[in-house]
Amino acid sequence: MFFRMFRALMPKEEEFVGLFAQHAEKIHSAAKALEAMMGDGADIGLHFKQICAFEGEADLITRETLQALHRSFITPFDRDQIHRLITTMDDAVDTIEEVAQRVDLYGVTEFTPDMRALATGITECAHLLTKAIPLMREVTRNAAAINELCDAIGRQESAADKRQHEGLRALFATEKDPVKLITRKEIYQRLEKVSDRFDDVANVIETVVIEQV
Repeated sequence: MFFRMFRALMPKEEEFVGLFAQHAEKIHSAAKALEAMMGDGADIGLHFKQICAFEGEADLITRETLQALHRSFITPFDRDQIHRLITTMDDAVDTIEEVAQRVDLYGVTEFTPDMRALATGITECAHLLTKAIPLMREVTRNAAAINELCDAIGRQESAADKRQHEGLRALFATEKDPVKLITRKEIYQRLEKVSDRFDDVANVIETVVIEQV
């Protein structure tokens, strides 16, 4: 009886995992729009606007999460980990937007198979993230499944490293226009950087699992 009364008087625990899940969905939407941007006959301007909109919506969720963290007395896991997770997730969607910005700025309308493969890998990383995040509501119970999804994100990042290397090697071997060489090189590098940011997110999630299990 006393315990129930005590819990009723405690501040309400914020639903942080729900906020993470909402953010992950925005990342996934931005990733799919980036992949579509690089498709044949794509409306570059439309997809660029979509990505910017998803990034803005993700920013609002990040802000809401940080505000909730500031006012919360009870948190599902370490406060620093909550902060790191939402900020690394926000870095991922920011980096997706950076790719789209360069595509729009440089007026790129043709994409190599390697660029498209990198974009597809980004979408897959985002999809894996949308599956991993909801499992964090019960970290201990779902530890094995969460780690498996994080490992899959890590494999995507490793594949992106190789794909970028192959793409850059082909670019330097065939592209004679110095402006196109510089701009396409940057797009390759920024695409690979997105995969790095997903790997950062996976590393934070794995740290949470280690400390909770």
